[in-house]
Amino acid sequence: MEMTLRSRAVAAIVGATALTLAGAASAEVKLPNTLIWSAYDTGSSGHAQSVAIGKAFKEKYDVNLRVLPGKNDIARLTPLKVGKADAVANGVGTYFAQEGVFGFAKPDWGPQPLRLIMSSKGKAGLMVGVAEDTGVKEFKDLKGKRVAWVKSAPALNHNVTAVLAFAGLTWDDVEKVEFAGFGASWEGMTNNQVDAAFAITVSGSTKAVASSPRGLVWPPLPFDDAQGWERMMAVAPYFTKNKVSAGTNVPKEGIDGQAYPYPILTVRDDMTNDVAQAITAALLETYDLYKDGAPGAAGWALANQTFEWAVPYHDGAIAAFKDAGVWTADMQAHNDALVARQKVLIDAWAAFTKDAPSDEDAFVEGWGKARVAALEAAGLDPVIR
Repeated sequence: MEMTLRSRAVAAIVGATALTLAGAASAEVKLPNTLIWSAYDTGSSGHAQSVAIGKAFKEKYDVNLRVLPGKNDIARLTPLKVGKADAVANGVGTYFAQEGVFGFAKPDWGPQPLRLIMSSKGKAGLMVGVAEDTGVKEFKDLKGKRVAWVKSAPALNHNVTAVLAFAGLTWDDVEKVEFAGFGASWEGMTNNQVDAAFAITVSGSTKAVASSPRGLVWPPLPFDDAQGWERMMAVAPYFTKNKVSAGTNVPKEGIDGQAYPYPILTVRDDMTNDVAQAITAALLETYDLYKDGAPGAAGWALANQTFEWAVPYHDGAIAAFKDAGVWTADMQAHNDALVARQKVLIDAWAAFTKDAPSDEDAFVEGWGKARVAALEAAGLDPVIR
């Protein structure tokens, strides 16, 4: 069964009863005394939303939520992998880790057994912002301009690749400027080291650029540009059209843009069902306490969840969604297919690494071929080759 990457948010009107898991009392939410999440850098929307959620958990349950900032996908997911973090408030790097691609194609990584708890998706966009003083109006105008490349951050860089493809451009058409982390890439915009960088439009890091002499604009991805969208989706099929109306320097009337869930609260498949269900229930129950606590936090509403995305949900989270009355048979079938896809990937990794080359470059190349072959043999789309 081929994995589909269509996103389908549940179009439910969620009242107070649903948001409290059909009347569950706070005493029934039994969380560990301390939770540890990793997230994007300080100043990012994902970090700010995690802190707001932590404040709500403290107020409601007296639970301490520690948020560890990570400069890139590897830095964020390593604490989860080694058991030093319970969850990651991540971006599409969760998908890349599941797939075992980019930075996760190396010998010490491979496809990861990840699961989703909840995510945020609202009126913000995940876009490439451009310094206004460059005169760029459309993404095709980026040709010859300086574009940020964040080391060990395939989620950011691949998304920029996709946006460039929208305009018929590649990295060869722009000047690549490398930065150590997401925050540094936006500081580089302010300091005139780079002209364009990727972010969610509500990220705190964008404000300094907007208030600087350089200014900030978000060139649109016009919905009627069918060829542009076709080129972009061929690179990043997890993108979805989104009328972006929230964020720094976003016009009130909105712009044609794109978004996928962010942040995506990611855990390992071996988290116990009880803990996963409790975290999900707590996120639903405390929504009113954190929804205004950070830009974009309102996107965690139950009605905003993307239940059929590209990575499966944890069984404990599914139990909470069933209690809330929003989980359907179609969602379960989609989730089961994603779990099966992960098994294909993990089995292929186990087989490949039994006799893999010791040279890292040869290893990565060999795994890429083995991964594609295994997915195609199972009737699945490799997506990234």
